[in-house]
Amino acid sequence: MSAFVLDGKQLASLIEADLSKRVAALKEKTQQTPILATILVGDDPASATYVKMKGNACRRIGMESISVTLPAHTTTQELLAQIESLNHNPNVHGILLQHPVPHQIDERACFDAISLAKDVDGVTCLGFGRMSMGEFAYGSATPQGIMTLLQHYQIPLEGKHAVVVGRSAILGKPMAMMLLAANATVTICHSRTQQLSELIKQADIVVGAVGKPQFIKSEWIKEGAVVVDAGYHPGGVGDIELAGVVNKANAYTPVPGGVGPMTIATLMTQTVMAAEKQAD
Repeated sequence: MSAFVLDGKQLASLIEADLSKRVAALKEKTQQTPILATILVGDDPASATYVKMKGNACRRIGMESISVTLPAHTTTQELLAQIESLNHNPNVHGILLQHPVPHQIDERACFDAISLAKDVDGVTCLGFGRMSMGEFAYGSATPQGIMTLLQHYQIPLEGKHAVVVGRSAILGKPMAMMLLAANATVTICHSRTQQLSELIKQADIVVGAVGKPQFIKSEWIKEGAVVVDAGYHPGGVGDIELAGVVNKANAYTPVPGGVGPMTIATLMTQTVMAAEKQAD
């Protein structure tokens, strides 16, 4: 029996339809269009594509985007100055710094310079800390999108054993905290975890967020597990060997069309929320 598909593309379309109504209501109330500012440093083609996709999503729901493009030789101080300018621009409701930035830039310092009220991508240390402690903050967009997807499809989390493979500051770690807040029992693994396959075989929920193509083998997944693949690599593959998962998992996210659309939908949702908060 084939596993159930957790269709992020379809859910993202439903979310965008709702956001379009909220944006129209905001425009009527404030006579102002919500704006997301995107910052792209350098000329990485994949990053440029992601920024373009986010701009397109803004337009689909009636928002505007300001695109700030900086050369690859930009310094930390120059980038901080751009962020500070956007922080103080009352017309900008959300700020996205496209990851990764060139090696000479202190990425963490630049992430943390984003105002908490405009941190709609959920990348600041303060936002992560507040979220981890159960206080309000905009969640990191990809894990928050995954949580929205799991909730939409009514995937039981309470009491389940979730194994998150990956420990990045904007994906693996916040994913683990969000699952923990939903009363799952969470194991955090990574590429250097010993006996990784044995840990994954115990998992009711597996989240692949390790950043290595098909690193997690299908034979490691137990029957009836829920499989979430947060990776995307050339050739349209993720972090998990999905071909062998289809006939043994209970549910899974396809690649593409699973987690990716939910990341963008979450970014849009949190920008609209920021604009609504400013309008209150």
